[in-house]
Amino acid sequence: MQAGVLNVYKPAGVTSFSVVAQLRAVTRARRVGHAGTLDPLATGVLPILFESATRLSEFALRLPKTYEADVHLGFTTATDDAEGEPVAVAPAQHIEADQVSAALSRFVGRIKQEPPAFSAVKVEGRRAYKRARHGDLTRPPARLVEVYAADLLGYRSGERPVARIRVTCGSGTYLRSIARDLGARLGVGGYLGRLVRTAYGRLTIDSAVDSESIEDANMVRDRLLPAEVILPEMERIRLSIEQEAQVRQGRPVRVLPEPAPGPVRAHDSEGRLIALGHTDPLRRTFVPEKVLS
Repeated sequence: MQAGVLNVYKPAGVTSFSVVAQLRAVTRARRVGHAGTLDPLATGVLPILFESATRLSEFALRLPKTYEADVHLGFTTATDDAEGEPVAVAPAQHIEADQVSAALSRFVGRIKQEPPAFSAVKVEGRRAYKRARHGDLTRPPARLVEVYAADLLGYRSGERPVARIRVTCGSGTYLRSIARDLGARLGVGGYLGRLVRTAYGRLTIDSAVDSESIEDANMVRDRLLPAEVILPEMERIRLSIEQEAQVRQGRPVRVLPEPAPGPVRAHDSEGRLIALGHTDPLRRTFVPEKVLS
């Protein structure tokens, strides 16, 4: 299996790890991983990385992600989503769509957010969800996350109102926390229901392949995308055969035209991604930081 990225649609009821295990079995690739876990109840875009592309997951996590979600108002749950038992907080039939929209807009920007008690965040060396399973529902400390946009797509009023929202955010943002905190801001409580990741950087749900439809390695090869689709914007340079040999040994090389200061991705003479690095303006060279096999 060659290096690359498969844009997979993860259905509800399966874990991200199980999708990876399925594709490892189908393709017999040596290295398979994913970029950004989706909860079992969530659906949508799950980038699956093959071979040397697995080394780019840290860069993929920097990409913006877009979600569409249902927020149920008037109730909370211990898990902040529909896996927990709803507990009534306050009547919410008086809440109007414009109130929800106004409250939601307050979440845009760099905000402090407490992850859910049932999350993979480590607290004093232990995963929060392991503590929560033993009755300790203390949330992990608040941390800064970035929300680029938050919009109300629709609103169903009544005794158990539901707000459908779309959120574009950075890595580490919990939609469960947004649902919980939106309900708290409205004074009635809230929890996350349906959750769909509709975009991950340039990967969109419209072009994703359903994981359950993948039957053999050829289907994966036909849909495999270049590894650079999960990289943030950076300048591209082309290496000669001699330069490639030096870069593979971790040596800096002089390339023309000279790249601008900042992150750079280097490709071989056939266009394959070889390395990521930066420019050294004093020595006027490309300095490799991560070389792919």
